[in-house]
Amino acid sequence: MSTYARGVARLLSGTGLAAALLLPTAVPAQAAPAAGPPAADGKGQELPGMPSALAADGDGPTCTPASKEKAKKQDWSRQRLDLDRLHGYSTGAGVTVALIDTGVVPDATGLDDRVTAQGAAAQDCVGHGTFLAGLIAGNGKGSARLTGVAPAAKILALRGTDTDGQPSTDLVVTAVRAAIAAKAEVIVVAVALPRRDAELTRAVADAREAGALVVAAATPDPPRSGTDEIPARTYWPAGEPGVLSVADMMPAGVRPDSALATTGIDLVAPGAGVVSGGPRGDGHYLGAGASVAAAYAAGAAAAVRAVRPDDSPDDVAHRLTATAYPADIPQLDAYAAVTTVLSGADGSAGGGRAAEPVAVRDSSEAERATDRATLFVLVGSAGVLGVLWVAFALPRARARGWRPAAAVPPAAAPDGD
Repeated sequence: MSTYARGVARLLSGTGLAAALLLPTAVPAQAAPAAGPPAADGKGQELPGMPSALAADGDGPTCTPASKEKAKKQDWSRQRLDLDRLHGYSTGAGVTVALIDTGVVPDATGLDDRVTAQGAAAQDCVGHGTFLAGLIAGNGKGSARLTGVAPAAKILALRGTDTDGQPSTDLVVTAVRAAIAAKAEVIVVAVALPRRDAELTRAVADAREAGALVVAAATPDPPRSGTDEIPARTYWPAGEPGVLSVADMMPAGVRPDSALATTGIDLVAPGAGVVSGGPRGDGHYLGAGASVAAAYAAGAAAAVRAVRPDDSPDDVAHRLTATAYPADIPQLDAYAAVTTVLSGADGSAGGGRAAEPVAVRDSSEAERATDRATLFVLVGSAGVLGVLWVAFALPRARARGWRPAAAVPPAAAPDGD
C-alpha cells in the first residue's frame, strides 16, 4: 500500500472512531422521551388492596378491615393528571358529585363534612365507595400530595350495590333518580351492569335533561379469575347515549391485561396502583379498575363545572375528551381540561390559552434534544476530521518545503532499474 493510501486509510479509520465515540452520547439524547410520570404501579407502596366487592362465600372478613399502612409518596396517577397545578385553577368548589357505588362513610378521613349520605348509603362495609370518594374530593388530610381531583367538591353518596358490593339495576335506577332530585351536577356510576334496562335508560336521559353529566365505568372491575373466556360486550349505563364511558389505563397508557373487553370507550384515566383512603382509620389502600378511572373523570368534570357553570353536560364531556392526551383512546388530562381554551367551529383545542401556558404532553423537548445531539455529532465529526487532516498533511507539507505536491520532482530511481 502506498504512503498516500495508508494516510487516507488512517484518516477514514480515525473519522469512524470519532463517530463511534460520539454517537453513543448522541443516540440517548435523541431517543430519550420528554420527562413524565415514573413507571410506578404502586406495588412498592406495600398497601393492602381495596376490593370492589366482598367474597360471596362468606369465608372472608365481615367488612374490609382498616389499613395499618400509609402511602409514603404520591402515586403516578396524580402526577399524570397534574393535580398540583390543577388546584391553582379549580378545586371543584360549589359542585356536587353524586357517587353511585357501595356507599360512603361521611366522616372518613379527608372527606370532613362534605359528604351527604342517608340510610344505607352512609354505611360502606366494602369500603370501595369511600375509596372512590377520596379520589374525587379527598383533601389529602395527613398527606397533602394525596388529594382528590376536586378537593372542595361535595359528595352525594348513593348506594348502587348491596352490602357486599354486588350491583343491582333497581338500586342504580333509584340512585340516579335521587341524584336528579338533589340537583347533582355530576353523576358517576361506578358499577357496570351486563344488561340494558329500560328504566335505567329513562333515568339517565332525565339526568342529562336536568343538566347533569353522567360518567360511568366502561366495564365492571375484573373478577379474580381469568377474563379470557369473557367475550367483549357493552356494559350499562356506560353504553347509553350521552354518557361518558371511562375505562382504566396503566402508567404506560395501555389498558391492563386483565381488563374486560368492551367497545365505545370515550376516555381512559389512571386505573391501576392508585392510592386512596377507606371508611375506617387513616390508612391507605391500592385500588384498580374502570371504577377508579371513572371517579377520576368525575372529579375532573367537577373541576370543569366549577369554573364553567353554564356549560351543558355535552360541553363538559366534549371538553374532557378534546383536551385529553391523544392516543388510541384519549387519555384524561384534568389540568388541560380546566385551563385549555377551546376554539374553532368544532370546539377543538387550540387558539387562545389560559393565563399560564397549558402543559400538554408533547415531543418538543425530545425534538430539541435530537437537534442538539445532531449538531453535536456534526460539529464534533468536523472537528475531528480537521485535526486528523492537519496531522496527515502537515508533515508532508513540511517535507516538501511547503511547496505544492505537483512541484516536487519524483524520487530518482535506483541504478539498474
